[in-house]
Amino acid sequence: MIHLDTNILIDLVTAHSPQVALIRGWLQQGEVLTASSVAWSEFLNGPHSHAQKDAVRAILQGGIRPFDEDQAELASRLFHLTGRRRGSHADCMIAAAALLKREPVATRNLMDFHRFVPHGLILEGIPTQP
Repeated sequence: MIHLDTNILIDLVTAHSPQVALIRGWLQQGEVLTASSVAWSEFLNGPHSHAQKDAVRAILQGGIRPFDEDQAELASRLFHLTGRRRGSHADCMIAAAALLKREPVATRNLMDFHRFVPHGLILEGIPTQP
């Protein structure tokens, strides 16, 4: 199971995104993809069509996972442990969702997510250029 960060969900509906080939490869290898409801909410901010939204949703065979109380507690702890950076709480929430399941987060946003690695997050970094 791999949790997709918001930027990867967006890449799936972006014309000529080089990340689509990587995601396709994961799916062909039998990898199951999921997203936290936090990443999904950020993705839904658009712009994208209903058809694009439905196509991305279909790729998430692991579903869109709800954000729960345990994740909220860990996200808050991560926020405090990593410097209380303004605008970083959504990343803390996405990291907490994956961390509690001990599953990697796939993101191009390595700089912002790397700070969670010392706290147990597994990163599946995706290069911006293949």
